[in-house]
Amino acid sequence: MTSLTAPTPQVGQLLRQWRERRRLSQLQLAIQAEISTRHLSFVETGRSRPTPEMIVKLTEHLDVPLRERNELLLAGGYAPRYPQHGLDAPELASVRAALRSVLTAHEPNPAVVINRWWELLDANATISLFTDGCAPELLEPPVNVLRLSLHPHGLAPRIANLGQWRAHLLEQVRRRKEQTGDPRLEQLHAELTGYPGGSAPVPPNSVVLPLRLRTDDSELSFFSISATVETAADVTIEELVIESFYPADAATADRLRELTTARAAA
Repeated sequence: MTSLTAPTPQVGQLLRQWRERRRLSQLQLAIQAEISTRHLSFVETGRSRPTPEMIVKLTEHLDVPLRERNELLLAGGYAPRYPQHGLDAPELASVRAALRSVLTAHEPNPAVVINRWWELLDANATISLFTDGCAPELLEPPVNVLRLSLHPHGLAPRIANLGQWRAHLLEQVRRRKEQTGDPRLEQLHAELTGYPGGSAPVPPNSVVLPLRLRTDDSELSFFSISATVETAADVTIEELVIESFYPADAATADRLRELTTARAAA
């Protein structure tokens, strides 16, 4: 019995998909890339084979992530141009040291380093505020921080504004999967959508959406700020995100200082 497999998309088809994902016409992209619309049309339809330089030029104007740029180069018959090292590789030692420095300096506030799929790569000690009481299987590597947040056996039962926070996280995943076209993010979004928790709008006149976290004796409130390495030329580094949590009220700030003092005295 012969099995049928879908043909591998050609580089021109993939470039067209990225152009359409960015909602650009051929004319708009051609003007930005300073090439003729006719030539771009020939590339997209496969009538003209793009050089690696042309592929890189078009992907830069389409804001294609480095991982997908490598895939486009491979589809065009060329070698990948952007390196991809493991975070524990010697080449990334200075990056690891910088990340660890940021995490440590952020204490007593929680902070994590995650990849494009929200998998936990590193964290500071205060992150235990979020992980305490979560099911052990959710804490087995690779820990997905969104699954940990929204799973009924994870952080979700302790989130006082679960509907708002769930809607916020789902929107983040939706945006990233649209930006990258990554099927793993499509699967993650489908999984998270299946968890209970409902959806609720952000209250009118809110400055930020807080994460309101119940503890045994109080409620802590945080807002988050994300940071990336803007000059990344390595796939792994480009996909790193530092997610830092800050106290959204004075009571939470006081509680974090108390926890730090208690930890130092232990």
